[in-house]
Amino acid sequence: MSSLQRRKYDAQFKIEAVRLVLNGRPIKQVASDLGINANVLARWRREYHQDNEQAFPGKGHLKPEDQELHQIKKQLRDITEERDILKKALAIFSKQSK
Repeated sequence: MSSLQRRKYDAQFKIEAVRLVLNGRPIKQVASDLGINANVLARWRREYHQDNEQAFPGKGHLKPEDQELHQIKKQLRDITEERDILKKALAIFSKQSK
């Protein structure tokens, strides 16, 4: 039994492939020349139009906007946890002082 492995392309390859299409070459021709599916190249083009050079961050990397959102969410979790701890401590100390 042979399992199909998904081919992986780096961001530079994807950007160059999209640039070929943007320079006027047909998607089917570029896809055929590069040995990829035309639907994949069309998706890459859509992603490139949405985010330009930051369209393909790669595995484990985030776009700058997503990175900032991730950091803000982490800060919010930390601050919420600290607040909850302080509330519990206040409740414990207020019971002891009575």
